[in-house]
Amino acid sequence: MNQPPPPPLPASWSAAATLPPAAGPGPGAPAPGRGPVPQLYWGFGRGAVQAVSVWTERVPGRGEDAEPFLCHHWDSTQGLLGVFDGSGGAGAAPAWQTPDGTARTGAWVGARAARLATECWFHDVVRDRQDPDQDSLHAYVKYFLEQAPKRQSKISGTMRRQLPTTLAALHYQVGKDETEADVRALWTGDSRAYALLPRSGLHVLTRDHTRESDALELLRSDPPMTNLVCADREFEVAARTLTLPLPCVLVVATDGFFGYVHTPGEFEHLLLRTLEQADSALSWADLLRREVQAYTADDASLALLALGHRDFGELRADFAPRRGQLTDQLTLGRPGALDGAPGQGADPREAAAGIKAWQEQTWRAYRPDYERHLPPAPEESA
Repeated sequence: MNQPPPPPLPASWSAAATLPPAAGPGPGAPAPGRGPVPQLYWGFGRGAVQAVSVWTERVPGRGEDAEPFLCHHWDSTQGLLGVFDGSGGAGAAPAWQTPDGTARTGAWVGARAARLATECWFHDVVRDRQDPDQDSLHAYVKYFLEQAPKRQSKISGTMRRQLPTTLAALHYQVGKDETEADVRALWTGDSRAYALLPRSGLHVLTRDHTRESDALELLRSDPPMTNLVCADREFEVAARTLTLPLPCVLVVATDGFFGYVHTPGEFEHLLLRTLEQADSALSWADLLRREVQAYTADDASLALLALGHRDFGELRADFAPRRGQLTDQLTLGRPGALDGAPGQGADPREAAAGIKAWQEQTWRAYRPDYERHLPPAPEESA
């Protein structure tokens, strides 16, 4: 793996860092008692390819998510989406100092090293026509982490890691007849990859590396990860391959997007509600950025790519029936307490019980389609 950096991207590439369309970097509206929120939102649309990415920091200057990676190679009709969430709890120790004296944690460095490794890996997959397998991605990530700046922490323990981060990526290859795409999910940790289909909605394609796998229970708890990218211990890059019909939307996100909703279906509703309000990929990105900043308590990053629609208008129209269906499902019996209207003299215990009952009711209805492509648990696939 000791090889020089790859050459510059060829002219046939379009990547989030090099595409010409408008983007929205810069500070957002400041929250009470806080400075402007650092953020990036970006959108691009060209016919059957509509792309969006969003990145925000919860605490200005302290965010540990790397910027999302999103790249489509026009000549070979393949691409990659990726997100990287530096794990601040396990990697809170300083690891590097910028030239201006800003201290960066191991989690911050790890997420960005994993992003750079993934970008170089995908470049070589396309250039050398390699199979986008998890073993080669693992080798690239491990090599880049070995080269990244790091410090030995004076604090040790079973939860401490050097340069810890999650990784969730989707590689896709559009078929020659453009009616389907071969998709490979690659992940470590609890960031997720999804497929959003017009008729059946959002399908999770990754299984969190935690002992709990029920998506509703994961909203109620925060279990430790059992597998995490890091520089000082072994880790696994898991993979799942499937073929999806086109059109579809591919999504990768860190838990700042999906971990602070009331029920798993609300993340899909966020995607579809903002899509309905948008008139372009860029405005969709801006709406998603505004929405996530209003509810999340974490850094949040997301990348999505819509494939197979003639233009953005067709994309929006294609998902309108699904949005209406999901809206009906989520509003049925929805407690007023969730919207700040608990009712005069309401008993807090009754309100909490009502919320729990509604969560479980909506999850029972939503779960079968959501988990249709959920990878089996390790003990099931052994």
